[in-house]
Amino acid sequence: MPFPFVLPTTSSISFTDYFSSSTHPSLPNCATTARGVVRDRLKRHKRIPPSSQASNLSTVHSALNEYIPYLFALDAGLSGASCAGEEIDLVLVKELEVEWRSTLGPSIPGREPARVKLKSLESELFFTLSTLAYVHSLQARAQLHTLYSATLPTSEQRATAIAAAMKHFLDANAIHTYSINRAGQWHSQPTAVDISIPVLGALAELTMAEATLITVLKDDPYPNVVLEDRNKQNKDWMFKGVEIPKVRAHLFARLCLASAEHASKAQAMLGGASKTEESLAKYIDDLRRAAKGKACRFLGIDAELAGKTGEGIAWLRGAQKELGFMALGAGEETKRSGFSKLKKDWQEKREDKKIEKGDGWGTDGGKFEEGRVVDMLLKKWEKMNDTVGIQLIPSSEPLLASMPSGREYHSPKLFVAPALEEEAIIRMRAPPDPGDTAFEGEEDDSADEEDRANNAPVGAFPGTRAEYSAGTSYY
Repeated sequence: MPFPFVLPTTSSISFTDYFSSSTHPSLPNCATTARGVVRDRLKRHKRIPPSSQASNLSTVHSALNEYIPYLFALDAGLSGASCAGEEIDLVLVKELEVEWRSTLGPSIPGREPARVKLKSLESELFFTLSTLAYVHSLQARAQLHTLYSATLPTSEQRATAIAAAMKHFLDANAIHTYSINRAGQWHSQPTAVDISIPVLGALAELTMAEATLITVLKDDPYPNVVLEDRNKQNKDWMFKGVEIPKVRAHLFARLCLASAEHASKAQAMLGGASKTEESLAKYIDDLRRAAKGKACRFLGIDAELAGKTGEGIAWLRGAQKELGFMALGAGEETKRSGFSKLKKDWQEKREDKKIEKGDGWGTDGGKFEEGRVVDMLLKKWEKMNDTVGIQLIPSSEPLLASMPSGREYHSPKLFVAPALEEEAIIRMRAPPDPGDTAFEGEEDDSADEEDRANNAPVGAFPGTRAEYSAGTSYY
């Protein structure tokens, strides 16, 4: 958690070929330069190793923030609206054509996602805003990764990281919601699935589900207990049992159920879209399961605090079912095959390695991590119930059917379209210097890279295409 979005890349264009302005003749030139910086930053980010990309997100973020006001200025000029209190006369010379690489569409394993040709300034604006929303989600992911570092963070550091991640989620949600409302004016769906209405709606619900789910993370001590238990550097062999007030446990359960409802809506919306990346659909389903399982755990904690250990155990077994794990009855743990235990240990070690490397962790929406917490509590409570106070364990199905409704925590933020500063607008009244050319980017075009990759013989080692050319012998 959250989803590891892949930032798209784009082709180089010059707005001066498509727009002209009599009132602000330098606007297309300045917009081209700002876009060229974004294009370069995205391509360089793509070439950074995945484990090191988190530290580069701020540079991509700043480039997008500098470019987006120019897009809204161009849009204002076309629609006749004012920008920073000034009217911009913009003439469309010819229809804008641009290419973006689709990262949420289906792709062939081992190959780059397809590049999609788009027309109109609206498509350019939507892809740029979506990229900014992805950056916000990735920055939230980087903040949450600090909670699982080898050196456990303090309570203040933990609260700061969670608050920063929450803000990024709400910012991403505001951008996706703005795009959905604006897309309601479309007469036809775009050719890129990334900016289609069902996908934008699913991403808006997903970011709200993630923002709601982490509201309980700051005050939930159980994941931290499991983390300390498997931390090799931890020398504390015994720890005091964690305590959660009864009212808060029930409140946390309702917050988790609200997150699960948002994830269910995202799942339904994504099902109404054309083919999308399978990993996104799987992540949304796993996040929904994790939120539902977490709600069951908190309801179990609420029951156990009230002295109903048997009912608490039933809730935990219900949590295992919601998470998609096998719910074991009392005494069935000893019957589990050695292969199953070995497989579970191997999965735990693999997830720990992913967290340590910072690449590929949490792609299950936190489902596996929640399963560890449920397993820990289930073993503890079953042992208590078998030795101290024996209570009957009811069936979990009726309990799952009687779950309360979810409770919303966040009020959605509004995305305010950024406008250029008044000084920048004034400077663009002057015509561009004839000797200055707009900066379109220094990096190679993605099409050239793709052609080189596709022309390589099947099975050839990268960089050895020349050895397989005509007139050469392998032996």
